[in-house]
Amino acid sequence: MALTQKGQQEQRELLYGLLGDLPARDRPVSGRQLLKEERDTYILETLILDLNGIEPVPAYFTKPKGADGPFPVILFNHSHGGNYQLGKDELIYGREYLADPPYAEALAKQGYGALAIDAWNFGERRGRTESELFKELLWQGKVLWGLMVYDSLKAIDYLVTRPDVDKDRLGTLGISMGSTMAWWVAALDMRVKVCIDICCLTDFDALIKARGLDAHGLYYYVPSLLKHFDTASINGLIAPRPHLSLAGNHDVLTPPEGLERVDAALKSIYAKLDAEEAWQLLRYNTGHFETADMRVHIMDFLAKWL
Repeated sequence: MALTQKGQQEQRELLYGLLGDLPARDRPVSGRQLLKEERDTYILETLILDLNGIEPVPAYFTKPKGADGPFPVILFNHSHGGNYQLGKDELIYGREYLADPPYAEALAKQGYGALAIDAWNFGERRGRTESELFKELLWQGKVLWGLMVYDSLKAIDYLVTRPDVDKDRLGTLGISMGSTMAWWVAALDMRVKVCIDICCLTDFDALIKARGLDAHGLYYYVPSLLKHFDTASINGLIAPRPHLSLAGNHDVLTPPEGLERVDAALKSIYAKLDAEEAWQLLRYNTGHFETADMRVHIMDFLAKWL
């Protein structure tokens, strides 16, 4: 069912409250530029951000060459895939399951900037195993996914401090872990105007039924989540803002039965809000990767809605 604005906000607060002990949501953020270099189609800034007050967050900011701004910006959420070294570099260099060119280039060609941060335990923040970090945090009353989501929300706080960013034209996208981050962040933060998730719109009950829990890393699990939310109800908090989801029918991370369930629920929610065109689920007879056709639809969706 479609919630009122007040009901949506209450659900956001409940969802956020499940993410464990977190730093203050309103703590100030800041950034320091380490390097600035010119690439073929964009300017690349290498940054260190203060987002959480616990540890520095390495980041990349890209902007179209010759653009003074303000321009629209995408929060690019990197994936997992067992590669803890890559992190934010996925924005610049791509990934074996992402289409070409890498998103930094693809977005810049269409006039978009992008921000990518190293999630906890990835890129320049790596050094512990995921299970070690998860267990340590659990003892402390913290949730790994909560800290990851917190940093992503604070990354948006950073973006809106920049004069070259159009604060009214912010989007988010990612594949796999980055896909899940995209829909969590969009659900929790109304400043995100467009959400695009690739290959990880996973219905929790369908995942349990398919015995697919071990296909997702430990980072993914939030205590007591299923007492209050299913996948559709989290994604319903994005409505009526534009949301494109792309999935492979042979992807073990997203059981087809669950995709059908989420699609039906979101179609109903968006219809009640007179925003039927703003929700799209595109399914392909593929596995866990982005195809060239997906990329075309993604760029078209951004062009239409952002």
